[in-house]
Amino acid sequence: MDELKVFTGNAHPGLARDICDYLELPLGASEVFQFSNENIFVRILENVRERDVFVVQPLCSPVNHSLVELLIMMDAFKRASAGRITAVVPYYAYGRTDKKDQPRVPITARLIADLLTVAGANRLLTVDLHAGQIQGFFSIPVDELTAEYILCNYFVERKISDLVVVATDVGISKRARDFAERLDAPLAIIEKRRVGNTGGTETLNVIGDVKGMRCLTVDDEIDTAGSLVNAVKALLEHGAKEVYSCATHPIFSGPAIQRIASSPVKEVVVTDTVPLGPNKKIDKVVVLSLASLLGEAIHRIHTGQSVGTMFEQKQSKSGNE
Repeated sequence: MDELKVFTGNAHPGLARDICDYLELPLGASEVFQFSNENIFVRILENVRERDVFVVQPLCSPVNHSLVELLIMMDAFKRASAGRITAVVPYYAYGRTDKKDQPRVPITARLIADLLTVAGANRLLTVDLHAGQIQGFFSIPVDELTAEYILCNYFVERKISDLVVVATDVGISKRARDFAERLDAPLAIIEKRRVGNTGGTETLNVIGDVKGMRCLTVDDEIDTAGSLVNAVKALLEHGAKEVYSCATHPIFSGPAIQRIASSPVKEVVVTDTVPLGPNKKIDKVVVLSLASLLGEAIHRIHTGQSVGTMFEQKQSKSGNE
């Protein structure tokens, strides 16, 4: 494979440009737009024959449009004889539909994996999947990065005293435990129950001692912020002094921003796996960039280096500190 090329659809061009700045490369030239009949058109405006192509496109709102754009772009690169095509999907939509938990329902996360592979992806680069088993849905290599170190470092620098890390449900307790170890803090867990198929949840109990503590809730994504608001309320009712929150993916759909703004949560720290419009940028929301993390992973994939050692080095450095 020859030279490295990075392209983007319309989902998050700002992140793609930041990645290219890290790599000191120009962003690949392409046309990606929608006709009046809603059909998507893609044209690659430079030679990609035998090139190592990376397509940056989170599956964010409008989710289905972003997905089809990505599929058509990869088909265009495949037909233009690209040497290797890596789908860089910082946010993998439909990740919650990773198993049949009711009769006669799809496993959409697997369907998306099949679509990406058939469209021409030779590799997937993503960040903090909702469920780890999604990697196994692919027959191509998958590199799953984590924003854990970047989020943890932010709170290490904040030097918040009396901190306890709180998993927002039992399913994310392992990730929260890793946060707690890095922050040298105890762990608590919120027990909740999902209500129906609407995404609503009901907080049942707080497992662990949070009285008189400052709490940091950990989750992979914040959607409508209903779970977050319920968690903050439950923690304060159990005697917590303050509540902070962090998550990798700031989906912030529907009433999320209004809920966060009116909630007593002190700060919500997220990353830029998906773009945030001006109406979602409020003082309580802090956005950390993943451009260097993704850029370094792209560099390592292109040069045949290990992506996993990125985190081994970070872990070793953290341990020494």
